[in-house]
Amino acid sequence: MSRQGLKTYIHDKPPSAISYACVGGKKEGEGPKRKYFDKISDDPYFTTDSFEKAESEMQKQAIMITLRKAGLKPCDIDYILGGDLLNQCVGTSYSTRDIDIPFLGIYGACSTMAEGLLISSLLLSGGVGRLALAVTSSHFCTAERQYRFPLEYGCQRTPTAQWTATAAGAVLLSAAGNAPYIRGATIGNIVDLGVTDANNMGAAMAPAACDTIKSFFNDTKMKPSDFDLIVTGDLGFVGSKILYQLTSLEGINIRPNHKDCGLMIYDREAQDVHAGGSGCGCAASMLSGYFLPKLQSGRLNNILFVATGALMSPTINQQGESIPSVAHAVWISHSKGV
Repeated sequence: MSRQGLKTYIHDKPPSAISYACVGGKKEGEGPKRKYFDKISDDPYFTTDSFEKAESEMQKQAIMITLRKAGLKPCDIDYILGGDLLNQCVGTSYSTRDIDIPFLGIYGACSTMAEGLLISSLLLSGGVGRLALAVTSSHFCTAERQYRFPLEYGCQRTPTAQWTATAAGAVLLSAAGNAPYIRGATIGNIVDLGVTDANNMGAAMAPAACDTIKSFFNDTKMKPSDFDLIVTGDLGFVGSKILYQLTSLEGINIRPNHKDCGLMIYDREAQDVHAGGSGCGCAASMLSGYFLPKLQSGRLNNILFVATGALMSPTINQQGESIPSVAHAVWISHSKGV
């Protein structure tokens, strides 16, 4: 592993994503990417008696499907890195408490999957373990009552608002294996340009995405055309437009090959999700269900996965603070070398 520039690490022996799975809810099953989910549940409670327990159950299902696909048991895995949007990341803590795997809790809001892949790939590349699992989730009902209003309130949503995906994604990394490979990663800085509207997360997160994308290309001396796709996590319609403007000012043109998970998971017109999707599970499910299979088969060769997170707290926002955001970039490839 070598460091390039200020924030980027390139793996000499890239870890492999050997198995992955995603689970979604009813709205995700009604969207254009239904067939890419391993499992869809029409029950928002996932057979439990609360939305929070449902999120843990959904995440646990994604973990177990990933292990089953790999033909492995929990005792085969060296550690899990996971988190979610709930206070103290209890969604992940409770999903993994009955799974006998060492646990490292992480929090990056909607950037959590990129953070999990980044940290686990660095650990594996450095000789710490052989198998690591990155997992995250979000649930519309748990997120709404934690960050905004109880569902019973019936609050009218603003045009800039995004719909938190009820989804979970898990990716199992191996120190040795076949495509797709985690070739490198850029650790993002917190960026805060003063956005205070919790219903406009796209605007809050776009500057962080721009900063990390710029850092990756400056550090590696690569360019956007070296990638089939530059995939952002959950900027939605508003944030994607802002990202185009910001990257253009930096002399970087990502428009021809940019995809945003928040614009992929739903049909904005037919499903009334306003500016698109969001939540940890949005980027995680699109990565594990849609992009990684294409990278494995060679239909895609290189993607830059840039998941973004709005690191907001309702308590602090009510005190007048703005929303700090972060984005981490993970380079994922069908091949080990250039």
